[in-house]
Amino acid sequence: MKKLKWTVRDEYGLHARPVGLLVKIAGKFPCEITIAKDGKSADGKKLFSVMGLAVTKGQTIEFSFDGENEEKAYQEIEAFCKGNL
Repeated sequence: MKKLKWTVRDEYGLHARPVGLLVKIAGKFPCEITIAKDGKSADGKKLFSVMGLAVTKGQTIEFSFDGENEEKAYQEIEAFCKGNL
C-alpha cells in the first residue's frame, strides 16, 4: 500500500472540474484508490464521493493506493496534483 499526502493549493479547493479529471485518472487503474480528509474517506473513482469530502484550499488530503499497479497510479495522481491542485 502506498500513501500520498497533498495540501490543496487551488483557490477553489477540490471543485467539479479537477475532481472529474482526478476520477478519470483513478478509473484507469485496477487498484483501490481512497482519498481521506478529517476522518472521512471517499472512493477515488467516484465523483460524488470525492466531492462529498468538501475539500477547500489549504486542507490536506491523503490518497491511499492498494493493489495492482498501485505504483503507477501513485505516480500519475501525484503528477496530477502537482499540476492541478
